[in-house]
Amino acid sequence: MLATLERVKIIETAEMLGNMINATDIADKYRFYYHKLHQDGRTKAKIEAFVKMKEVYEDVQRFGRYHPDYKQVMRKVRELKRDMDLDENVANFRKAENEIQSILDEISMLIGKAVSANIKVATGNPFFETGAACGGGCGTGGGCGCSA
Repeated sequence: MLATLERVKIIETAEMLGNMINATDIADKYRFYYHKLHQDGRTKAKIEAFVKMKEVYEDVQRFGRYHPDYKQVMRKVRELKRDMDLDENVANFRKAENEIQSILDEISMLIGKAVSANIKVATGNPFFETGAACGGGCGTGGGCGCSA
């Protein structure tokens, strides 16, 4: 790949765009809640407990319902996940994360559509998908009504 002046300008512009995004209130909010999430002892304990139980859950999943601790592990994982999800710091972080992801999705769509209307941009957000009912990448072979 040759480093042409045109490519260098595109990369510089992308870096400027990244800096502009970093300077927004939404990015500040994301960083604030990210640090708060990792600094609060109770929140960290909830996350760590869930991660440990998730490892046990993955081990139990190998045997499925035949594992002797299946019901207890499934119940405990759901309880810890709910406890973690209801934590104020986790909820605020996820909300901020979704806001910044939304901006990044919009920018990706704008850039992709500026190049060509046929460019497919994976946003993970059905709001940005146009045309086919599923965005054309469902993998069902058109079973959902898309033009796959």
